[in-house]
Formats: sequence, C-alpha cells, structure tokens
Amino acid sequence: MTAEPFRSQLAALEQRGRLRSLMPRSGRDFASNDYLGLAGDAIIAQSVADAVARGVPVGSGGSRLLRGNAPEHEGLEAKAADFFKTQAALFVANGYLANLALFATLPQRGDLIVADGLIHASAHDGLRLSKAASVFAAHNDVQSFADLIAAFRAEGGKGRVWIAVETLYSMDGDMAPLADLTKLAAKHDAMLVLDEAHGTGVFGPGGRGLSSGLDGLHNVVTLHTCGKAMGTEGALICGPRVIIDYLINRARPFIYSTAPSPLMAVAASAAIDRIEAADNRRDRLATLRQDAAEAICGPLGLPAPRSQIIPLILKDDVRTMAAAAALQKAGFDVRGIRPPTVPAGTSRLRISLTLNNGRSDVLALGDHLRRLVR
Repeated sequence: MTAEPFRSQLAALEQRGRLRSLMPRSGRDFASNDYLGLAGDAIIAQSVADAVARGVPVGSGGSRLLRGNAPEHEGLEAKAADFFKTQAALFVANGYLANLALFATLPQRGDLIVADGLIHASAHDGLRLSKAASVFAAHNDVQSFADLIAAFRAEGGKGRVWIAVETLYSMDGDMAPLADLTKLAAKHDAMLVLDEAHGTGVFGPGGRGLSSGLDGLHNVVTLHTCGKAMGTEGALICGPRVIIDYLINRARPFIYSTAPSPLMAVAASAAIDRIEAADNRRDRLATLRQDAAEAICGPLGLPAPRSQIIPLILKDDVRTMAAAAALQKAGFDVRGIRPPTVPAGTSRLRISLTLNNGRSDVLALGDHLRRLVR
C-alpha cells in the first residue's frame, strides 16, 4: 500500500491551516476541561493509593459481562445513581463511548432523533449507527425542534421521538433551554437525552449539573463525564433502571469493550464526594468568569460569559492558529479550534477558565488578547 494518498491529504490540511499535531502541556492552562482543578487533587489520588494498597487491581481483565465487572464499578454506579437521583447508572470508559452506545442502541427503527445542530461529534457518530432516523434542529431553537417533530408526525411517523442536546456546549459556552425542551418532550411523549459533559461539577446543587431535578424523570437519560470537572476519567450514563438494563444487554460499545480500570472507578467515586463539597471552588470559578468578563469579553466586544467556556471567533483557520501559537509562545495555553469541530467560517480560540489559574492569569491573558486581536 502506498502512503502517497495520506501524504497528499495531510499536505492539503496543512495548506488550509487545519493540520493537527500533538503538543506537550506548557504555559498557563486555558485549554483543559479541568474546571475545578481536581485532576491533581490529593484526596482523589489518596483514594487510588489506598485502593492499590488493599489489592484493587489496575486492570479489569475483560469486559463487564465477562470477568471485568469489579465491586468498584458497581459501588460507583450505586453511588452515582444516588447522587444524581436516578434509578440506575452505568460506568463506561469515556463520554465518546457513552454517546456512541446511547444513540446506536436506544432509539429504535421507526423512531426519530431530533438533535441540536451543534451537538458533539460523538453523538453524530452514534446517530450514524442508529436504526432510527435523525434530523438536526437549529441551535438552541425550541421552535425548530417542535417543527421537526410536527413534520415527522405529519408525514406519518409513529415511533418515539428522542430529543438530544448538550446542556452546556463545549465550543460555544452557551446553555440549552432545558425548561422549554422538557415541556416539549412532555407534550410529545418524547425522550430527552442530556449530555452534561461540561455542566457536571460546575453547575447545579452539589455540582449535579444543569439537569439537576430532571435526572429522575422517566423520560430523561443523562450523561455525566468524569474526565472534565470531576478530574478523573470515564462517563456515567444515568436514567431509569430499564434503560440501563437494556444498554447492558444491547449496547455493543459497552458489551465489547474492556471494562475501565477498577482504580478509575475508585477515583470517580472519590470525585463525586469532592464535587459535592466544592461550593467554594464553584464560587471561585464564578469569580473568574467575572474577571474574564471585565478583562477579556468587555474590551473585545464579546458578551459576558455565562459559563467557564469563552469562544473568541476569528473565522479564518490560519489566523486562528497563528493567534493560538502567539499566545502559547507568550506562556498561555490557548488552543485554536477549526472545522470540522466547529462549523466552517467559525474557527476560534476556545478560552477555558479553570481553577488552575487565578485572577492575575486572566488579567494577563486579557492584556495579550487585546493587543493580539486588535
């Protein structure tokens, strides 16, 4: 097999400013999803060290349905169900696998999935594997969701409707209109699939997310990732017991994947305790948002941030990556985001506020951004 087709495609990406490469960590953290600064938390680390000392293995040894099901997995799932106030939970390796499993498994042939137009790539990949038809609503436009459902029924669609959104969008930093979507779902007897990847830990009482209060409804399935504000790894699918049992029996991404390390289940369990008691951290993060509003958003003509994610849209791919490189050279780890991660013509700097930084870091970044962008 010749490598030439791959070389030419990589060269074309480079010419368009879209070639990707792995970079070492360096500079002040304005790129990670470690929003509460828990990735290096000593208490979570100690919980893992204690587990190793008592003989909990590093490897799971197989899939959950073979010999890979450990007491630590089941303990985490019971704790997560209690914490998020749902009937049951299922621990999987990561959020990508979770979305793949959800959309490839739950909607049935004859159903319709109405997904937000900016939903995560992992959901898109799950939709491609689904037996159900799928359509995309205009971003955060409840009327667009309603119109698509009405069109499905008008065309004779009899199956169940599934409404799929992120509660907090990872590249735009805005939030889904959950109250209105919940009413729409109730009106149409639809299922709601809510991806809380960037909301868990940061919002809601005890860090339960923006969907707090909805998790226990019979028509709601939530996804809480552990690798962002929780500072660990993996993902928790939460919902009615029958949904979780069905995933265990039918979700190929779950059935045929080696189970996550039992040690990571221990870490995620400790992380639940940490985010529940993290009101002070959430307050500090909210203060950083205010600092960013004054030092970054105001001077650059951006709206005040509603979340810890601030997009600075520069449109052009090459310009975006040049700006990111300049910031990195100045000691700020800000990454450029290009298509296909975001729509064409919306390349951006994604500024992520985390407790790995303080007010002085935000002010310094704002000063560099003002000089760079202008």
